[in-house]
Amino acid sequence: MDNDKQKLSVEVAKLYYQSDYSQQEIASQLSVSRPTVSRLLQYAKEKGYVKINIIDPFADLDRLADNLKGKYGLTDIRVVFSSKDDYVSSREYISKEAAEYLEQTIKNGDIVGVSWGTTMYEVAKKLTRQSVKGVEVVQLKGGISHSKVNTYASETISLFAEAFETVPRYLPLPVIFDNAIVRQMVEEDRHIKSTIEMGSQANIAVFTVGSVRDEALLFRLGYLSESEKKILKEKSVGDICSRFFNENGDICNFQIDNRTIGISIDELKQKEKSILVAGGEHKIRAIRAALKAKIANILITDQYTAKRLLD
Repeated sequence: MDNDKQKLSVEVAKLYYQSDYSQQEIASQLSVSRPTVSRLLQYAKEKGYVKINIIDPFADLDRLADNLKGKYGLTDIRVVFSSKDDYVSSREYISKEAAEYLEQTIKNGDIVGVSWGTTMYEVAKKLTRQSVKGVEVVQLKGGISHSKVNTYASETISLFAEAFETVPRYLPLPVIFDNAIVRQMVEEDRHIKSTIEMGSQANIAVFTVGSVRDEALLFRLGYLSESEKKILKEKSVGDICSRFFNENGDICNFQIDNRTIGISIDELKQKEKSILVAGGEHKIRAIRAALKAKIANILITDQYTAKRLLD
């Protein structure tokens, strides 16, 4: 009798755990009552025929976050679960987390500097309206280009301003000029100067990191010549706010940097909250260099990127 019960409990367990039958479906198939199925499942667990192993991804995320925070000396970090190890999935999850983090972080009177790009646009789209007062939202770098590729610069800053109930401060300029003299002349305009100074005064900066490859957004906007792209691919690991830097976080080409308008790497390092929102295998070198150089003191990323940053 006991042997029959054991066999039946194993059969019930297989149908329930392996074949995804409901308890009622099992009861109908085996001509027993649903409470009998429930008792047989419990019996299978007590006898050790069934062992349930629960994987808690969030416990792993906490460990990754703690390890990254310690390794890079971050003041805060968010490591989120991404269902796939690819850039599109990563961007979806980290942008949602970044939006929630900003909604919790930004308070009355803050000045928020915002960069642009596809990741930042995804963050902006996920923001919800907040009841705050006296918040300023300012664009950290120029975003106009003559190419057909959209930077989402104006859309991003507009959505940020709408979420925090303020008027956006645009920087309606190319981010990289054809020569440094023109850039210097433009910066002397009192309206442009005022916007750039507000970016410098921002206590919160939110930005992503770009890679150095032909598919990178900044490489497709027509700012750079083919020879300049080649130089950057040889000497740079990525850019933040269109400032290209090397493995040590240092500017890798001053000729290009002197033509670039907007916040500098050194200014980002001084922010109370310098928030880097980034993920993806192709951005690892750039993210690692940015963290080592203390360009960012807060990181929002996914678990796959986090593990690579710990290697």
